Amino acid sequence: MGIWAYMTSNNLVHIIDILIIWFLLYKVITFVEGTRALQIMFGVGAIVLVKVIAWSLGLVVLSWLMDQVITWAPIALVVIFQQEIRRGLESLGRRMTVRKRHLDNEQVRDLIKALDMALQYMSKRRIGALITINGKDTLEEYIKTGIPLNATITGQLLINIFIPNTPLHDGAVIISDDQIATAASYLPLSESTRIPKELGTRHRAAVGISEATDAVTVVVSEETGEISITQRGDLLRNMDQESYLNFFEKQWLTEDTKGKKNNWLQFFWKGGKQ
Repeated sequence: MGIWAYMTSNNLVHIIDILIIWFLLYKVITFVEGTRALQIMFGVGAIVLVKVIAWSLGLVVLSWLMDQVITWAPIALVVIFQQEIRRGLESLGRRMTVRKRHLDNEQVRDLIKALDMALQYMSKRRIGALITINGKDTLEEYIKTGIPLNATITGQLLINIFIPNTPLHDGAVIISDDQIATAASYLPLSESTRIPKELGTRHRAAVGISEATDAVTVVVSEETGEISITQRGDLLRNMDQESYLNFFEKQWLTEDTKGKKNNWLQFFWKGGKQ
């Protein structure tokens, strides 16, 4: 009985070990998907395959050469993947310093109203814009690159910031909690190959910040007036008014449990009669 229990627990440990490895591999593949890193990983896999074939066929010289490549590959990979490694460590660090949003539903509705007004105005007039709204991850690193405003969120102010040929129109506006924190901020550019070639720097910056944080970023194209949204590395294009309003509401509005609680209290107070 003791041996059987030991074997069962030992097998369970091995299963957990394998599941963890598969999970880590899945995370690595999804992290590098659509980037040059994925192509390089396939190249590394090809080198390992050649090594195995050379060793099994007894090709001494080729096997030795592959050994040298594999020995020095980790150093080369660190150099090649330095941006991806830095981005991954930054993302991990932000996940470990998560902070909660403090916007109530009334503030969220005011934010959505201001965004709607600004997006409609700029889209119709093809005024390019890049607006990032923080989630749980901190955006302090990017806020420091911009010009501090710490202003109340209004549609008029957002429009005025992005009017062409004004000092603040280049770069991103970052909205943190219930304020416009900065304008003209610099965001990291994505190297994803999935971004259509016709899209410019604003869209690459929007995808880049969404790959590094959980922020929602809105882009208005100055060429077409098209409204796009990025989050978690995803790019949602051709968002009409109904689409982006539904998106914002699902992202930020929370269930009003306080109101429901009051309704139940009134229900019982009245003896179950409505």
